[in-house]
Amino acid sequence: MSAKPFTAIPMSPQKRATVVSTSVAALLTFLKLIVGIASGSVSVLASAIDSTLDMAVSLFNFFAIQKAEERPNERFQYGKGKIQAIAGVIEGTVITLTGIYIIYQGLKKLFQSGTTAYIGSSVLVMLISIAVTWALVRYLLRVAEATDNIVIKSDALHYKTDLLINVTVLAALLLVWITGWGWIDALFGLGIGVYIIYSAYAIIHEGTMILLDEALPGEMVAAIGEIIGSHPKVNGYHWLKTRTDTNANYVEFHLVLEPQMTLEEAHRISEEIEDRIVRLDPAKGWAITPHFDPHDDEHINELMFAGDYEAKATDA
Repeated sequence: MSAKPFTAIPMSPQKRATVVSTSVAALLTFLKLIVGIASGSVSVLASAIDSTLDMAVSLFNFFAIQKAEERPNERFQYGKGKIQAIAGVIEGTVITLTGIYIIYQGLKKLFQSGTTAYIGSSVLVMLISIAVTWALVRYLLRVAEATDNIVIKSDALHYKTDLLINVTVLAALLLVWITGWGWIDALFGLGIGVYIIYSAYAIIHEGTMILLDEALPGEMVAAIGEIIGSHPKVNGYHWLKTRTDTNANYVEFHLVLEPQMTLEEAHRISEEIEDRIVRLDPAKGWAITPHFDPHDDEHINELMFAGDYEAKATDA
């Protein structure tokens, strides 16, 4: 019995993009750490730590995409899309702690009057970093445009901010080189630390809101409500609830239809509504769950949600 030939599973473009970004971040981390430690430059060291975080973020993104692409199963019936939000909260917390450490190093150098050595080597490393990061951003933007993947879009945006940080560090080094004032390096390092903490807050907030099942943006919810309410066969709707896990949008609502309507007709109406909702963002996955009511019973739904079953029974 001959063995079946091994067939490699092709890597998706978004996974390949995370591998490339992780490798680039690892290379830049290695170069910046060596020069940052040798030169004593707080801004270069801050950039090195930022590149370390970039590597961790890209690595997280690879596994997040891999898990998020897994189909729902008996145990995880809604899929694992929220793993990206969990990763975001963890990454944001680590980034915050790192920003605090960079600020500490900046203050330490500022008050202890530390010097910056090997400025020429530091400038060269930052020039290399700017060129490599610029090429990486261009690549990630192409992949994001081709796949419309939110993780890759976020990765591209993240490396755009890194490009700005690298330019800032280069400016600090050049000013120190020209003026000989070492405190400029410490001051720029403090600025980078504050900026990193500011960026981390946005990541933590977004991840937390996803984990707490925050509703879709107001304009999207309004558009969904307009689609449901404007159908000529719908007498009304209530209990519209929305959320997202970044991979898919989840929508639930109750449709008020004619009591004599057949189930087949009700199903056809719901399919028409669902098709229009999906067209609001066809690149995103959608899980839409309608419920059919012969009359408006929103007050009963409110009682059930509050756990007041006695009041519901009395009301019925």
